[in-house]
Amino acid sequence: MSSSLTPSALRAALDGTADVLTPETDGFDAAHQILLGGVDAVPGAVVRPSDTEGVVRAVRFAADHGLELAVRSGGHSALGRGREDGALVLDVRGLDAVRVDRAARTATAGGGVTAGVYTTATSEHGLVTPFGDTGTVGVAGITLGGGVGFLSRRLGMTIDSLRAAEVVTADGQVRVASAESHPDLYWGLRGGGGNLGVVTELTFDTYELGTVVGGPLVLPATPASVAGVISTLRAAPRELAAIVMVMVAPPMPFLPEEVHGRLIAMVNLCWSGDVDDAEAAVAPLRALGEQAGGVVADMVAPGPYPGLLVGPEGPPMAMRNRSFFTDDLDEPAAADLLAALESSTAMMRAVQLRVLGGAVADVPVDATAFAHRDAAITGVVAAAERTSVEVAEHADWMSGLADRLRAGRSGAYANFVPDGDPARLADVYPGDTGRRLAAVKRTYDLHNLFRGNLNVEPAQAS
Repeated sequence: MSSSLTPSALRAALDGTADVLTPETDGFDAAHQILLGGVDAVPGAVVRPSDTEGVVRAVRFAADHGLELAVRSGGHSALGRGREDGALVLDVRGLDAVRVDRAARTATAGGGVTAGVYTTATSEHGLVTPFGDTGTVGVAGITLGGGVGFLSRRLGMTIDSLRAAEVVTADGQVRVASAESHPDLYWGLRGGGGNLGVVTELTFDTYELGTVVGGPLVLPATPASVAGVISTLRAAPRELAAIVMVMVAPPMPFLPEEVHGRLIAMVNLCWSGDVDDAEAAVAPLRALGEQAGGVVADMVAPGPYPGLLVGPEGPPMAMRNRSFFTDDLDEPAAADLLAALESSTAMMRAVQLRVLGGAVADVPVDATAFAHRDAAITGVVAAAERTSVEVAEHADWMSGLADRLRAGRSGAYANFVPDGDPARLADVYPGDTGRRLAAVKRTYDLHNLFRGNLNVEPAQAS
C-alpha cells in the first residue's frame, strides 16, 4: 500500500460516504476480483461509495495524495481494467439505480448499472437502448468506449443515444455534460474511455422495441461459409445484426458432441424488424450452413430482446485479445483465419467479427471521440488460458493474425484494447481525434489523475 494511502486517513476523508476495504478487511479479495479479468494486481484499497458525494471525496483524496485511481463500474472486464497494483480502486457498483421516463423516452442509470439490469428495466416499458451483446457489461464502461452490439446497425452505437452524463472530474467537481452543457466534455465522453472523470449517472434516449428474432445459428466454419456470413450481413437490412464467433467448438450442451473440437462459426443473430420478415432475412445465412455440410445448431427464435443479453457463464479464465478494423473479409482471408485457429495452442481461441455500417456510419466521424465510423467490420483475435502468464504467451499469435486480417487498415476499438496498451493509443484515437481529446483532457484532468486506462495525456500548453 502506498505510504500516502492509510486506511485511517482514507476513512476520515470519506466521512462515512463510502465503505473502505483493505487487504486486512474481510471481503477484500472478493471485492477486487474482476469477472474475466485474469489480472494479478492487488490494489491498496477498494472504496465503495453509495452516492455521488462519496465519489467526490474519493477523487479528491486520490488527487491530494498523488495516488493512482482505478475506476471500476458495474460489469465484467475481459481486459482486466478497474484494478491497478497498489492503487485506490473506486468501485461504483453501489450507484445502481435505474429510472425510466416513458413520456420523455429517456432512462437514467447510475454508474454501476449493468446492461442487463438496465435493459430489463426499460423493457418493462417496451423501450431499449443499444448496448452490446451481453448483460454483464457495465453501462458506463461500454458507453465511454463506444458501444457496438446487436442494435448498432439500426439504432447506432451506445454513445449515439447518450443524452447527458453526470461526471466527477479530477478537481472533485460534479459536472453534467450534454450538448448544451460542457459540450467539449460531452464529446470526449462519447468514445474517449475513462480519461475524463468518474461517470456517476448517464441519461439515454430509448427506442420502442417489442419482440425480436435472435439466438445462435451455428455453421461449419469453411472459408466460403465465414466469408459468406460477413458479406451477407454487410448486404442485409439494418434490422439484421450479428456477433460472429469463429472458434474451435467448446463442449457446450447445445452443440452436438461430434463437432466438439472442430471449427465452427457461431452467428449470434438479432433481427429487430417486423417478426414476419425475419425468416427471409435469416434464410441466406442458413443456406450458407447447408452449403458447408449442414447447419450445426439453430436456436434462432422470436423472443424478448433482454433474452439475447443472457449468455452462458464459462469457467474463470485469463483472456486477452487484439483489436482490429477491416474493410472486407474475403475467402482467402477467411482461410488464413481458420488455419491460424487450427495452429494455435491456446486453451480457447476465437476471432470475433461485428459488421458495422448502417446507423453507425450515419454519424459524422468528428461528432464523437469514436473515430472509426467508416469501417465496415470490427473484430478481435482472442485467446484464453488459466492464468495471465499463460495467455501472454499467445500475444504474438494474436497480433500477427489481427494484422493480417486488417489488410492494411489502421485502427482499434477502445473497449477491446488490453490493459490500455499505450502502443495502441494512436490506433484508437488517430489524428485530429487524438489531438482534440488531449485538449479536452487538459481542460478537465490537467495532472492526469485518470490514467488507469488507455491513457490520453493532457495536451501541452501552446
